[in-house]
Amino acid sequence: MQQDQATSPRTPALTALGHRYVLPVYRPRELILERGKGSRVWDVEGREFIDFGAGIAVNALGHAHPALLEALQAQAHKLWHVSNVFLTEPSLRLAEELVGLSGFAERVFLCNSGAEANEAAIKLVRKWAAAQGRSPDRRVILSFEGSFHGRTLATVTATAQPRYQAGYEPLPGGFRYLPFNDMPAVEAAMQHGDVAAVLVEPVQGEGGVVPAAPGFLAHLRALCDAHGALLVLDEIQCGMCRTGTLFAHVHDRVTPDIVTLAKALGGGFPIGAMLAGPKPAHAMGVGDHGTTFGGNPLAAAVARAVLRELRAPALMNNVSRQAGRMREQLERMGTELGVFRTVRGRGLMLGAVLAPAYAGRAGEILDHAARSGLLLLQAGPDVLRFVPALNLEDPEREEGLDRLRRALESFLASAESAA
Repeated sequence: MQQDQATSPRTPALTALGHRYVLPVYRPRELILERGKGSRVWDVEGREFIDFGAGIAVNALGHAHPALLEALQAQAHKLWHVSNVFLTEPSLRLAEELVGLSGFAERVFLCNSGAEANEAAIKLVRKWAAAQGRSPDRRVILSFEGSFHGRTLATVTATAQPRYQAGYEPLPGGFRYLPFNDMPAVEAAMQHGDVAAVLVEPVQGEGGVVPAAPGFLAHLRALCDAHGALLVLDEIQCGMCRTGTLFAHVHDRVTPDIVTLAKALGGGFPIGAMLAGPKPAHAMGVGDHGTTFGGNPLAAAVARAVLRELRAPALMNNVSRQAGRMREQLERMGTELGVFRTVRGRGLMLGAVLAPAYAGRAGEILDHAARSGLLLLQAGPDVLRFVPALNLEDPEREEGLDRLRRALESFLASAESAA
């Protein structure tokens, strides 16, 4: 249903608070969201939206999932936080479960976010390389154009997109960028003998929802083995069943040395994790790294509940089924309206690439979508990104795509009238 454009004084008043008091590093749409249930959310004016963004692939089980609420409420009555010089059962059990489910890891570092997980991975690579007797100039980490690894100074440097780095110079050294999916470029880079690790997303998110090409990750694994380097997989957005398997690299049949997780791991509660395999697992000792809030009992209890839900065969089957239907419908819609050049991605991580005539206008389409009652994301200026809840149900999918069609028709009409 088309959303009513009239607003009460509540929305502009709250929006004004944001303009006045919040550092302006975001450009949020002027909606004040108040509550959610499943794949639907409501704003303070009572307007209802279908959520195809899921908090940037965070709310993997939608909003207000009963199992997550139960876990959070139960733990909230027990213990919220203690220093990491003491142990709590939720964090220990979560670490045990992540190691067991990964099939490769020996140790886990729990933190609060994806950026922190990648920061820990970068530090672990450097510590491991130092333990191998490598001089600092032989501890280079390769990453790929279009990648996104976080907003800390080290992770934004690992992010091979200049627009995220501008103004933060001087950037830390020890990173080198290569074209994504370019096997000869990686082979040539490895010949320098200074590479300690390759850091890569199995499916690039912010870079436009671009999967690794068939065989690319396996080739990286072989090159890392041949040159004594570590393979680090950033699964912060694409992991935790987003692609239909618990870990995204399962599709490529590779064994990583390090995997980083966050987003869906907490189902909306902040948590991150770095999983370390046999080679680097023992490179850090007491005092080498730390976190005040990482692995706190509340976050760990919720993450354990998330893992239980994500491992259910019915959930994984739903991801595959909904992904197939959503992709098919997006492709048909794109053909009928002439607005998409292609639809790409894996599982419920899909990107609709705009046709050349509409390049650079993804943000405008998101505005039309919001006015049509659909919350959507972009991945750069040319790609609409679809990362709905993994337990998305048929009615919400159908209604969301109907709203998308209305939004696209409205956008095309406005584009034509402006031409």
